[in-house]
Amino acid sequence: MDNRSIAQSIAQLARMSAGDGHVCGLTPAQWNTLRFFARANRFSRTVSAFAEFHATTRGTASQTVKGLVSEGYLTRSPSDLDGRSVRFDLTDKGRSALDHDPLDALSEAIGKLAPDVRNQLETSVKRLTEEVARTRGKPSFGSCRFCCHLACALRKSGGEPSYACDLLEQPLAANDLDDLCVNFETAPSNATARSRRGGGPS
Repeated sequence: MDNRSIAQSIAQLARMSAGDGHVCGLTPAQWNTLRFFARANRFSRTVSAFAEFHATTRGTASQTVKGLVSEGYLTRSPSDLDGRSVRFDLTDKGRSALDHDPLDALSEAIGKLAPDVRNQLETSVKRLTEEVARTRGKPSFGSCRFCCHLACALRKSGGEPSYACDLLEQPLAANDLDDLCVNFETAPSNATARSRRGGGPS
C-alpha cells in the first residue's frame, strides 16, 4: 500500500469512528469539542486552543462551544492565567455524554491489538501528528509528562515530587501530567521530563 492509500485509510477510519450523523443528539463537531475539553489541561480549555487543535477557525469553534454551554454540557469561568480570558469545563452532563461516545468502538478495537502492536501504533500516530503539525505550522499538543517545560522537585520531607510548568510558572498536580496542552514542546531525547531543579517523573 502506498503512502496516499495509507493516508486515505486513516481518514476513512476517522470518518467511520465518528458515527453516523447525530449520536445521542450531538453532532460529530460537538463530540470532538467534548473530547477536547475532557482531555485538555486548565491552561488549554479555551476556544482558541480548541480551534488550534481541530484546525478550524476561531469563529466556528466559538459557535460550537457556545451551543454546548447553552445546552448544559460546558460551563465558562475566568481563566487561571488571565482574568480577561475564559476557560471552559465539562459539566456532569458533559461527562455523562462521553459515556456514550461513538469513538468507543475504535477504542475497543485498539484494545484488542497485541500490546507490542498497540505500542507501535501509539508511537507512529504521535510521530505522524507531530510531523503534520510541523508541516502546517500548528502546535502539536501533547501531555506535560513528555514536555520540555515540565519541572519537578522532590519535597524536602521526601515522598512524592511536586511539579510545575516552567513556561507558565504555574504549579501542576500529578494528575495534570497526562492532559493535553497547547504549549507542549517535546522534551529532548524523548525524555519523560526535564527538571531544572532536580528529579523527574517516571
